Amino acid sequence: MSRIRTPLAERIGLKYPIACAPMFIISNKEMIVAAAEAGILGSMPSINLRTHEAFREALGWIRQRTDRPFAINLTIKLTEPERLAQDFEACIEFGVPVLITSYGNPTEIARRAHERGMVVMHDVIHLKHALKAQECGADAIIGVAAGAGGHAGTTSPFVLYPYLREHLRVPVVAAGCIATGRQVAASLSLGAELVYMGTRFIASTECGADERYKSMVVNGSPEEIVYTDGVSGVHANFLRQTLPGATITAADRGAAQEAVQKEGGKKWKDIWSAGQGIALAREVKPIAAIVDDIVREYAEAVRSLPALEG
Repeated sequence: MSRIRTPLAERIGLKYPIACAPMFIISNKEMIVAAAEAGILGSMPSINLRTHEAFREALGWIRQRTDRPFAINLTIKLTEPERLAQDFEACIEFGVPVLITSYGNPTEIARRAHERGMVVMHDVIHLKHALKAQECGADAIIGVAAGAGGHAGTTSPFVLYPYLREHLRVPVVAAGCIATGRQVAASLSLGAELVYMGTRFIASTECGADERYKSMVVNGSPEEIVYTDGVSGVHANFLRQTLPGATITAADRGAAQEAVQKEGGKKWKDIWSAGQGIALAREVKPIAAIVDDIVREYAEAVRSLPALEG
């Protein structure tokens, strides 16, 4: 049976060192189960469910359909404190194996999670924040490189992953523009023990994204990705076609927000995020089929590397 082993993947219990990254609004329980059954780590933000009660129901639904590892993303500062506490307690109750923390200090979550054997991963874009998260108890650091979907950094993955690996005691998870098995191989060669893929899984049958959104992903190019802080106040990557006036800059952020409101939509519903990995996502498929493709591409990439002679 095929398997790609890394220490972090083995610790979590994954067949392949791949995570289907949590994506705001569009990640769902169906994606989690499909990913888990395909041997990778499925995930979603807890706040993708509008209420805590709905989140609990989703955890129960997942637990009924798979006994394999999965993850929940707790967005610390973006979640109302009472809701955050309730969602964390539900994760404990349902035995969620992996927590992905973001947008805040994970110290207390990590402390309590470790008491129950959970693995905690925290995402960052700089070494400074990576070192802080490590000291706060994160078991692994997700390095979000340039070109990633959502809130991304500006450092090239060729530098970010080995740079973090050099300075951290804990494993590094590679995030940013990874859409194929060849890129998985490259990320592991740069020192990562897990790869984080979001955009590629937007183009999956299980994903909750609008069909127009999926079409933009499979038909898009890197030039259609805009890196701007004009939507949320924090720099992130978005599909140009969905931005008011086609482009947004910090200088016209207020005008952009007003334009979204006038168009009658909510910014996170009508402005769609994606990474530069859209260049390599060419077909909407079930998650299991996507994983099969990635594993095949990985094997081909490893075999095609020039041998060292002499």
